[in-house]
Amino acid sequence: MKSFILFLSLLTLQCLRATSRTCHVDDETGLLEFKRGITHDPSGILASWKPGTDCCTWAGITCLYNDRVTAVWVQGQPDKPDGFLSGTISPSLAKLRSLDGLYLTDLRNITGQFPVWLYGLSNLTYVYLQNVPLSGRLPTDIGKLGAQLRYFFLQRNRFTGPIPGSISEIAGLREFSLAGNFITGKLPIGIRSLKNLTLLWLQDNQLSKPIPEVFSSLKLRYLNLSGNKFSGKIPNSISSLSSTLAYLELAHNSLSGQIPSFLGNFQKLDTLDLSHNNLTGPVPKTFSNLTKIFNLDLSHNSLSDPFPAMNVRGIESLDLSYNNFHLGKIPNWVTLSPIIYSLKLVKCGIKINLTNWKPKEAYFYDFIDLSENQISGSPIPLLNRTDYLISFRAAGNRVSFDLGKLSIVGTMKDLELSRNSIFGGVPSSVSGLQSLDLSRNRLCGRLPATKFPASSFVGNNCLCGSPLLPCK
Repeated sequence: MKSFILFLSLLTLQCLRATSRTCHVDDETGLLEFKRGITHDPSGILASWKPGTDCCTWAGITCLYNDRVTAVWVQGQPDKPDGFLSGTISPSLAKLRSLDGLYLTDLRNITGQFPVWLYGLSNLTYVYLQNVPLSGRLPTDIGKLGAQLRYFFLQRNRFTGPIPGSISEIAGLREFSLAGNFITGKLPIGIRSLKNLTLLWLQDNQLSKPIPEVFSSLKLRYLNLSGNKFSGKIPNSISSLSSTLAYLELAHNSLSGQIPSFLGNFQKLDTLDLSHNNLTGPVPKTFSNLTKIFNLDLSHNSLSDPFPAMNVRGIESLDLSYNNFHLGKIPNWVTLSPIIYSLKLVKCGIKINLTNWKPKEAYFYDFIDLSENQISGSPIPLLNRTDYLISFRAAGNRVSFDLGKLSIVGTMKDLELSRNSIFGGVPSSVSGLQSLDLSRNRLCGRLPATKFPASSFVGNNCLCGSPLLPCK
């Protein structure tokens, strides 16, 4: 009887071994050849990739269908100096015939060009090659990746040259990013053929010329073309995205003309950044329709009055700095916001007594910049209501208060109060800041020990002590 039980146990074990999943020999070979192409792996990212072991159990490997590898995840660790890989991406990964996802991110020290062997992987749906960094021109026949590709992310590499026109052949593409490369030329007309595209990130490249009218047939939710060299006007075809677009960034270009009124029809828009361009004229009255806007940045343009009354439920971040606005006061829709964390209104013609400004909620403020206005009074009542403030700037105003009575919260890193009428002594609590400018005020007394240069304190006639002249 014992012999029969032992026989059944051995038979069961054999059956379990026969039915357990081990990776296909081609997949194991392809992965090990990839590892051999890595010349340096100081943190052991690929340490579990060992011959003779089941590659489906290796770190970063997924097997979903029988014994075939379907996804490869190799991720560096940007927060660790040794969390990278050196070497090349071996074309041996083309042996993984069932691969539908390739995720190589933050490897930081890989060399080579775009891997054209990806063309042979007919199941490929996800390609993430981010901060690898690869270089060279993108191949003109990149459309051979196939219509099955849905997510294509090549951001933070060193690719050069134009976006190939054959990108239009990847008909099923939903999300596409080339952000943070050295791409030149113009935006290809073929983009308009990508009718399933919901995300287009091309920021921080060197694209130029006017933005073409390619958006009429698209259903984009996220569009970022910031940090390029685009010129001309904001294209009219963007108006066709009014029912879908939630995120629009066109900042840091050379766009000109007026802000088109159709942007006020984007009722799903929560982020709009048109900063650092050459836009002129007033902000359209239709902006009052942007009830869901949370983040609005129109700074560093030549926009003019009047600024429309917004009907937002709560603004989180607002920057109207460096335009030709004469707001007079901080708008009520800002004062009443229950969730605002960043407010920047530099040189906006604001004439208020800061002591009397009582925003509905100040607890969440991280950044406040009210510099270069005609603001008087004291910021102490406002700052005493903030627990997480990182930066407060009010340079070039008429602010007057006793600096010694200012409570500096532990999160504060930056305090800029130059060219005001601030009096009293400099408290020792400023020593914990990273940036400080108290120059050209009416401060007096001995300076506490700090790391700041004399330029942080000059123009206060009765301040003394290092780094200024010794006290008498």
